[in-house]
Amino acid sequence: MVYTVTFNPAIDYVVYTDEMAVGGVNRARDEKIYFGGKGINVSLVLSELGVKSKALGFVAGFTGAAIENGIRDKGVETDFVHLENGFSRINVKIKANDETELNGKGPDIDDKSLNELFKKLDALSDGDTLVLAGSIPNSMPSDIYRIILERLEGRNIRTVVDATKDLLMNVLKYKPFLIKPNNHELGEMFGVTLKTTDEIAEYAAKLKEMGARNVLVSMAGDGALLLDENGKTHICGVCKGTVKNSVGAGDSMVAGFIAGSAKGDYEYALKLGTAAGGATAFSYGLAEKDEIFKLLEQL
Repeated sequence: MVYTVTFNPAIDYVVYTDEMAVGGVNRARDEKIYFGGKGINVSLVLSELGVKSKALGFVAGFTGAAIENGIRDKGVETDFVHLENGFSRINVKIKANDETELNGKGPDIDDKSLNELFKKLDALSDGDTLVLAGSIPNSMPSDIYRIILERLEGRNIRTVVDATKDLLMNVLKYKPFLIKPNNHELGEMFGVTLKTTDEIAEYAAKLKEMGARNVLVSMAGDGALLLDENGKTHICGVCKGTVKNSVGAGDSMVAGFIAGSAKGDYEYALKLGTAAGGATAFSYGLAEKDEIFKLLEQL
């Protein structure tokens, strides 16, 4: 079973308007609502690919209930910790000539609720996969990813960490199955600017030397690079299409890689991840199955 953790889930309220007048009354031309957060996005795309997962994390209030019910309706199992106070955040995304976002804060997470999550994680079985992705609320320990991987150390659980800077560097010694920085984030970790594929491969290898089993680096228009646990380097180009959306493309790539790596074929996993990321980028919402496999044929 694949488990995903989203510490701060959200309702994304997306408003489309012809132009945005600050300080005045604006009217929407169209509007959409999405239930998300990085871990939830991974679960939703896994569902499209026929892979069962269970979404963990924290929800609160009427917005939390909407998130939980919304992703269940899309075939994702949930086992959230229900917070007693506050409500899950709403992110307002205004699509006009320029894009403007106002992201909610989200509820505080107390020690009792955090311990409830730990108990759920303790119940994972050998062979399970755990995905940790996204930002950390201010009310939680800043090294929560490290705390979780330390807690699971010595068990046969594949961990996937999609984070940046110290959140990622601090978990490498626990040998995560997959990490997925982009090329800019990779450079920031080492204080360098990476300009060529060879340079990206060199610094991805450093993360592998520090403990990561598979290092997947997304390179925007230049595709993606994978250093796999067998010592092979794979490079995949991008799919062709019109970019409509950037939210969730990286999460979709992670989901595609997880689904594609089930039999240990990392070249196929990279291609399926690339297709899934492209399918989200070329859609207004998250990738859907038919579009993913249509783009896979390009690769």
